[in-house]
Amino acid sequence: MYLDHAKISATHSETEPDRLERLYRVYGYAIAMADVDGNTECIVKLAKLHDHKGTLMAIWHVAPTEREKTYFLKAWKSKIGDETSHVEHALMLQDEDVSETLET
Repeated sequence: MYLDHAKISATHSETEPDRLERLYRVYGYAIAMADVDGNTECIVKLAKLHDHKGTLMAIWHVAPTEREKTYFLKAWKSKIGDETSHVEHALMLQDEDVSETLET
């Protein structure tokens, strides 16, 4: 059983708790797609998911592949997500608490 899951957060989650529920569904959807593909590394590479005012921010420990980016785009565009393609990916740097934006 994998216990070190990505951190989940959302802007205004205190007043809009449904944002967190949506992110947990999106996370499950995306990781399920990775599982179907036989991609066991995706869950380990992802550090954090954040909903920033309707934009899904995927923060990674290790740069995602194009296929891995697609998992999160499909999940966010679905009925359980935001139904938009507003997804951004960033790489969490090891030495600093700063994220470097990757091309989406």
